Order: sequence, then C-alpha cells, then structure tokens
Amino acid sequence: MKLFYLICCLFVLGLTPGISQHHTFSESKFSYFTLKGNIKKAYKDDAITNAKINVNGGFYTTTNSFGHFSIKVKLGDLITISHKEFNTINYKVETKDDLFITVESVELQTIQTEKSQAKPFAKLMDSAKYYQTISAEKSIQFISESIKKSTAVKDNAQAFEILGDTYIYWKQYDLAITNYRISLNNKDLNSVQLKLAEAYFLNNNLVKSLEIYNKIDSKDLSNWNIIFKNEGLADVYFKSGKIKEALNLYKNALAKAYNFKIKVKQIDLNSKIAEVYKKMQVYLEAEKYYNKALTLAGKESKKRLIEEKVKVADLKNEVNNYDDEIKVRTSIVANIETELNVLSFANSSALTTQKQNYKIGNAFYLKKQYNQAVSYLETSIKIASDKEDLIVKKDATKKLSEVYSASKKYNKALETYKKYTGLVEALYVKKEQELSQAARFSKRLADKQSRITSLETDRQLALSQIELNSEKTKRQQLIIYSLIGGLFLLLLVAYLMFKYIKQQRLAHNLLALKSLRSQMNPHFIFNALNSVNSFIAVNDERTANKYLSDFSKLMRSVLENSEEDFIPLENEIDLIKRYTKLEHFRFQDKFDYNIIIDEAVSISEYKIPPMLLQPYIENAVWHGLRYRETKGVLDINIHLESVNLIKITITDNGIGRAQSKVLKTNNQKKHNSKGLGNIAKRVEILNKMYKDKIAVNVIDNPTETGTQVSVIIKK
Repeated sequence: MKLFYLICCLFVLGLTPGISQHHTFSESKFSYFTLKGNIKKAYKDDAITNAKINVNGGFYTTTNSFGHFSIKVKLGDLITISHKEFNTINYKVETKDDLFITVESVELQTIQTEKSQAKPFAKLMDSAKYYQTISAEKSIQFISESIKKSTAVKDNAQAFEILGDTYIYWKQYDLAITNYRISLNNKDLNSVQLKLAEAYFLNNNLVKSLEIYNKIDSKDLSNWNIIFKNEGLADVYFKSGKIKEALNLYKNALAKAYNFKIKVKQIDLNSKIAEVYKKMQVYLEAEKYYNKALTLAGKESKKRLIEEKVKVADLKNEVNNYDDEIKVRTSIVANIETELNVLSFANSSALTTQKQNYKIGNAFYLKKQYNQAVSYLETSIKIASDKEDLIVKKDATKKLSEVYSASKKYNKALETYKKYTGLVEALYVKKEQELSQAARFSKRLADKQSRITSLETDRQLALSQIELNSEKTKRQQLIIYSLIGGLFLLLLVAYLMFKYIKQQRLAHNLLALKSLRSQMNPHFIFNALNSVNSFIAVNDERTANKYLSDFSKLMRSVLENSEEDFIPLENEIDLIKRYTKLEHFRFQDKFDYNIIIDEAVSISEYKIPPMLLQPYIENAVWHGLRYRETKGVLDINIHLESVNLIKITITDNGIGRAQSKVLKTNNQKKHNSKGLGNIAKRVEILNKMYKDKIAVNVIDNPTETGTQVSVIIKK
C-alpha cells in the first residue's frame, strides 16, 4: 500500500499539467480532512466510550457509545488518545486512512488503519481521497471502482459520502446532495446529515437545509459537530435575513469553540460575527470581532491571516476610512509578496495582489489623491496582465480612466477608456469560453455520476435477487415487486402530470401578472404627462420643468421595480412619497397630506407588489379631493395590525364614491374601472400564488365624507 501511495505521488508530481511540485505538497500537507476511527476491547469486542481524542492543532472530541469518533486533522498532526482503561496513546497522522485501535490490556494496544488492513476497497478509497482536490474525474473514477469492490453497507455509505465531499469541493452541489442521500440510505450518520444540510445551503435550498439541521439531535453529536450544526443554522438564518437569530447562534457556537479549544472554528466564528455586525452597520462591534479573528489567524497560517485582513480592509472602505484601508491593504500586498513561495491564489480569489492594488488605487481615488491612485492602478493592470486576469484588468483600466477624467487629463482618460472597451469585449469572449468549458465539465461529471448510480442500482438489484433466490415463494414475491413497481410508475406519472399542471398554472399566473404590470405603467405615465401638459397650457414653464424633473425620478423608481412580483415595503413607501408630493404640487389649494409610519413597524421585513398603493392615492386625489370646495386632507397611515401583519390605510375626505360617479365622464369611468380592476386582478393572482398574503378593502370614510382604502400585508 505504501508503494501504491508513493506511485500516486510521483505520478501527480511528474505528469499532471499545471500543478507544481510545491503546490501539490502544500495541498496534501496543510488541508484539513476528517479522520474517522474506532476504539474497542479485544477480548469482548466491546466499544470503549468517552475516550478523549486531542489534536495538537486544537481540535477535541470523544468516542460515542459505539466507540466511533471523527475529528478534523491534517497530515503531520499528533493525536493524543486517553482513557482510564488503557495507557495514553500518541499517534502521528501520516495518511488519510480511518483509524482502528484494539485494547488487549491496560498496557497493550494495537493501532491499525484501513490501509494497513490491505483491503482493495480501502486502497481505492485512499486514492479517491488523495485526488479529491486535484482531479475530480480521477477521484470519481476511484470511487466508482471502490463501489464495485464494496462488500458491506458501511463501505458503500462511506464511498458515497466521499463522492459527495468531492462534488462539494468542485461546487457541484446538486450532485453532492444526491450522493449524501444515497450514503444515508445505506447508513444513517449524523455527520453525513450535517453535510447534506450544508450542501442544500450551498445549493440555495434554505428551507430544506433548515429542516435537516433542526432534525439532528445535538445530544448525539461530537463537540466538533455541535459547533458545525450551530454554525450551519446561523448561516441559513443569516442568508434568510434573520440577523438576530444568526447572531445568537454564531455566538453560541463561538462559546463552544472556546470551551472545546477548537481554534480554527474560533477564527471562522469571530469573522462571521463581525460580518453580521457589519450587515447591521454596528461597525465598532464588527471591528472588535475582526480584530479577534486577526489575532487568532496570525497564529494559524499566513493565508488565514491575509483572508481576515481583506475583510478588515473591506470594513474600512465601507465606513469611508480610506487611510486605514490603504494601510491594511498595503500590508496584505507585503504579506503576499513575502510568502510567494508558499502562497498561491487563483485569479478568482479576493487575495490576489492585483485586486489589492486595484482597491488601494480606488481608495486614493476616493481621497482625490490622483497621482497615488494612478500608480497603484497601473501596478494592478500590469500584474493582472501578467496573470491573465481580465476581470481585474478591466476594472482597474476603467477606474484609471475615471482618475484621469477627475484630474482633468481628458486625452488620457479617453485613451484609457478605449482600452477598457477593448477589455470588455475580450472578457466577454473569455467568459463564453469559460461557460462552455464549465458546461462540458459538468456534463462529464453528470455522465460519471449516472454510471455510479447505475452501479448502485445494479448492486441493490443483485442483493434483492439473492434474497429472492433464498426464498421458496420466488414467483409470488416477483409478482408483488412487479405490482409495487407498476404502482410506483403510476404514482410517478401522476406526480409528473400534477407537477406539469402546477407549472403550467404558475406560468399562466406569471404571464398574467406581467401583462397586468405592463398595463399599469402606460396608465400611470398617461396621467402624469397630462399634469405636465396642464402646466404648459397655462404657460407655467418653470413649474412644468420642475414637475417633469420630479416625475422623471418617480418614473425611474417605477421602472426599476416593474418586473418584480414583490418589492421591499420601504421602496414602495419611497415611491408613494414621490408621487403624493407631485400630486400635491399640482393641487396645493385642494388638499394637504400626511404619511405616518408607526415606529413599531419594521418596514424592511415586509414586501409589497409594486404600484399597489399609487392607484388608490391617485383615485383619492383625482376623483375625491380635487372636487372639494374647501381644502381637504389625505392621510396615509402604516401601523402594526398584529405580530406578523401590518395595515396600510389611505383615507381622504373628498366628495365620496357616490358623488364622484355622478361627476365622472364616460372616459373617466372607463379608465378608473380599468386601473382599480387591474389591481384587484393582481392581488387575486398573487394571493393564489403566495397563500393570501394581501387583503384590500375599500369603504366610505367612517368619520366624514370621502373614502378609506385598507391594505393588509403579511410578513
């Protein structure tokens, strides 16, 4: 086995294109992986529980009731294993093989790995792990061969788990989900359930990820996995916008990481807590946690330190502290250049020197120190050219053009901008090539996955056939299985038909919504332009110009939101403020208005269909308030109706609906009916799609003449 491992190393170092010897060594030595093991007694074959496993890198765990453990390690780590029933064992991690310890007496222990047991399956799994971060296709090939050699459910579960790990590394998250589920079908392990939850998260299926995390009982988890679960849950909450819940879980996980002395997670969690505070714009707290992560990262590795420095620099940029940002990024560049023999970053990484020089140049630009900005941007462009990083080269060239323009060097600005446009075209071509390559890569992996799934299916069928052959009632069982299969197919067909009908209905609803939204904009634009026309008609050119300027800003907001089913409530509030201001501008002598938002309402947590409120306000002004002989009032009130409901009321003391109908022309009746009918249809469709999210009610003003519109929205 050692000879096989040596041959693999020589093959990768000598023949694999694009991989230097040093880079391969760095990957294998410094990358963390999960070491699994088992401790048992030789004379009774009993498991040894609660044995303590410590790693010199800071990780810690204990064996469960079956004597199993799993722990994060890297090659070269020293593991210390202690228990009252045997003398302390020290073991140096030299391979990625699972570890088996047999205790014969207090003084005598035997340590073995899967590789030392010389199983064909174990050899293939070892090779699959080795190529996991080097070549996806080679790793998958070894796993495919290992499944053929698999003789136990445990082996099969391990093979599909490692296959899932491989797909996670190569960002094929849907395939990872498939293989983790197959692994769990063979053997249900909490560690694999956690990986499945993370895979769903990475694949943006937050609901399923949350469901799996909540299903896992923390009592059955190791210390590492308890932290992993809490961190994963926090990630889901953070991405879902539930900031407070995420913060509490991150802090809980961090406390456990300190308690269990797991240093890597201490860095990760301090950094993530800082990101939460940054999102909340609590910048002092964010900086405090970033500094903690920096201190810990400095003791871990140069790469980890640089990663945290980049986050600190981004924070400085966000708070407009450009001097400190420049200092941090300058130290990042120095760190990278000092460690060039050890560190190597892909162009997609945020840690490259070309990106950092570009951001330093941008900071100087924002400080209006144009000469320094030019120097760093030119450095960024040169490095990006050497490393064929078209994205950074494009961005830096564009920024350089802006710097020249700001410093009134217009010829250079124009010349640089022309270079920028050329880079945009080159980048477009490169992106097309990369997408084509990615598609081919994904197809190759999908083809290999299909063959592996077929192997698993064949294996299951073979096992079923063996069981059937051992039974006397073979024909009866075959008939039963056939009936079950036929029923399954019928159910599958019914499910597919149901899904197809549901998709068709959804497509129809979406098309209807789009059609209704497209009708709203011409209606709204027509009415607004009539207002401009009225100002021009009375030779009030200045007022018309001002109105038209405000109208253009409003139109920008309307068009930006026109393609969405729902927009943030704060965007809709901003839109109606602009619109009401315009109408008041025209009818100042007819009404005043008030927009009141209850402090208890967190408007960032609610969403509303775009242009839902505007037609009701328009109706109140044009068909109610403008016909009053005295000045009226338009009240727009947003308040909390219950825990997850808000109520928006639009109340006017105009002439009322009955009197308005009397005064309307035939054309006005047609347009008003069309506008309000449009809203009613949109609300009806959205409620079908999103389960009664919106309720609209129009009544006469309960206190005086006029109309009151109530809109209730769920969180």
